[in-house]
Amino acid sequence: MENSSGIRASLAGRYATALFALATENKAIDKVEASLASLGKAVSESDDLKALISSPVLSRATAATAIAALAKKMKLDGLTTNTLGVLAANRRLDQIPAIIRAFTTLAANHRGEVTAEVTSAHPMDDAQIDALKAQLKKRVGNDVSVSTFVDPSILGGLVVKIGSQMIDNSIKTRLNTLSQAMKG
Repeated sequence: MENSSGIRASLAGRYATALFALATENKAIDKVEASLASLGKAVSESDDLKALISSPVLSRATAATAIAALAKKMKLDGLTTNTLGVLAANRRLDQIPAIIRAFTTLAANHRGEVTAEVTSAHPMDDAQIDALKAQLKKRVGNDVSVSTFVDPSILGGLVVKIGSQMIDNSIKTRLNTLSQAMKG
């Protein structure tokens, strides 16, 4: 389980910690978490949104206007919308994915859950995620919430990260290991 001091050490972690504190104070952890999940899904599926959050040439005002319009269209909660405005003003929209991960971890820790970040070469369906959760629960002894990421470069298999522990069962890693062994 990742501790909150480790999260606060990063730039994204500091934003996530501040947002989590506000969400806790306003009894809105679930609302913020749902908004961030929607935002994360949108970022992963939209090239236009990826371009918006990573563009160094957009002015602060343009980025702020665009992100505010997006937040309104997506019906994001007020705390998340305000945080996006601060990120735009500070030219930190590129931190959104890391902030989402950190906030999710903080919320899971708050509920006493363990969070696993699972990377696969292809999207996983609900049945696969449920089976993985069951296996991870056996391994760690607690309920495990799963954040999934897709990275075609791993070719196949899974990379599972729980706190500081990583289980890399990807084909890419196996091929690299085999290649190193063959070099002698």
